[in-house]
Amino acid sequence: MEYHSFAQGGPEWHAHRATHFNASDAPAMMGCSPYQTRTELLARMKTGITAEVDAATQRRFDDGHRFEALARPLAEKIIGEDLYPVTGSSGKLSASFDGLTMDESTAFEHKSLNDSLRYTPWDEGNGDHLPPHYRVQMEHQMIVSGAERVLFMASKWNGDELVEERHCWYASDANLKARVLAGWQRFERDLAEFVPPAAEAPKPTGKAPESLPSLRIEVTGAVTSSNLAEFKAQALAVFQGINRDLKTDEDFANAEATVKWAKGIEDRLASAKESALAQTESIDTLFRAIDDISAEARRVRLDLDKLVKARKEAIKADIVAEGIAAMAKHIRELNAAMPGNYMPTVPADFGGAIKGLRTVDSIRNAVDTELARAKIAAGEIANRIHANIKTLKESGLVAHDAAALVLKAPDDLAAVIAQRKAAEQDRIEAERARIRSEEAARLEREAAAALLATTQQAQAAADAAREAEKPIIKIDGPVTNSTPAPAQPDTGARLTLGQINERLSPVSITVAGLAELGFQPVEQVKASRLYRAGDLPAICKAISAHVLRACATTTA
Repeated sequence: MEYHSFAQGGPEWHAHRATHFNASDAPAMMGCSPYQTRTELLARMKTGITAEVDAATQRRFDDGHRFEALARPLAEKIIGEDLYPVTGSSGKLSASFDGLTMDESTAFEHKSLNDSLRYTPWDEGNGDHLPPHYRVQMEHQMIVSGAERVLFMASKWNGDELVEERHCWYASDANLKARVLAGWQRFERDLAEFVPPAAEAPKPTGKAPESLPSLRIEVTGAVTSSNLAEFKAQALAVFQGINRDLKTDEDFANAEATVKWAKGIEDRLASAKESALAQTESIDTLFRAIDDISAEARRVRLDLDKLVKARKEAIKADIVAEGIAAMAKHIRELNAAMPGNYMPTVPADFGGAIKGLRTVDSIRNAVDTELARAKIAAGEIANRIHANIKTLKESGLVAHDAAALVLKAPDDLAAVIAQRKAAEQDRIEAERARIRSEEAARLEREAAAALLATTQQAQAAADAAREAEKPIIKIDGPVTNSTPAPAQPDTGARLTLGQINERLSPVSITVAGLAELGFQPVEQVKASRLYRAGDLPAICKAISAHVLRACATTTA
């Protein structure tokens, strides 16, 4: 925080406040000040024109400063440290402190004890019970100074004698702090675009039409003297000239005054009629004129009264519609700065804001204030969305539900990202494990095939070597075993081709030869063909039969 040496209330102090956003103005900026509207604050900061301070107000200010000085020792006793009234700023934000400790950790804020504070349910350990405009002011002070707490005190004095004192501690509210910061950002943008009215118009009091001439009727059994014809002509002309196009507060005030005026005309005519009736029983012309004027006055009064109510409702609806349209436009602008239409519906209670208000100015100020509040809330949401979009992008996570994810709180989004990344990592690891498993199986199959080929080649070479060493009984031509060997029960015992050749040595046979004799291997282990051991007798008989047939053929 930057300290400023000028005294509070001096010319330099006022010049400083004119170029900064001050803690005492924060409630008006937030639309919760009981003393000034947000629109009035915009106008004052735009033009630099401040309201004149009358003598009574100045005495109240002086008493407030005196009570503050008297109460400061009480506050120092509660805090246990000395307090220094100072003015400080942090960037565009500024605050004048009723007291601040040397290490800036504790601030002191004093108010004159009034009924709104006297009947507040005080809790010394918690300042949440305080009216919102006090909490907003202290939150602003804590933003500027970085103080950890504020001692809030309200006191009443009789001269230098303490009459009553209340106090409590206030600690920063993170949500309120964020709203105050966002509120000033919104206010600064609105201030740049604000166009103050050309002149501050006085509050309309309403003006009735020009007074009609005094109605004079004298009768003596017949009308002897009357200006009724002149009165009627002028009255009807006035009625026709009454403004029915109501737009401003002045128009409404004039119309309402005219309603009362017309009612007075009705009453005066009724009184004149009664006076004439007391003088005569039948003066048809007189009474018809009085009735005509009275009826027209009543019609104008009723029509204008209805028109006032209808136009007020219409203007109220128009102002609310403008607020709704402005909010919708703001949401569209926020969405335009995002990859998609991520902005949710931001509630703006314009109807509730104008409830009970009667003047156009108060209705418009209430709508503008609610619009600013809703824009601040929308800005906070938009900032969170942009931060979440950045977080999603940096995470590398492809999210098809990004529109929902960007609305989450940052911690919740981080948890979702961590969960999904863990799930994706598990999926990747599972895929890698599957690929490794398939690759290992492929290599195993290839190794088995290579081993089988090598074994077959070695077996073939061994078979060829044994064939070369042994007498060979060559079986020429197809051999048909017309009498198949009887099927033998399979005991599970197996013989390799080499084992069969060993038993038939020196006769040597091959797989092809056994196949020609009708015997097929029942299993294969690597390169070895296995035959049922129980088929060996049948194999021998088949070979013997083939040899005998070959012998017979040769002899012939």
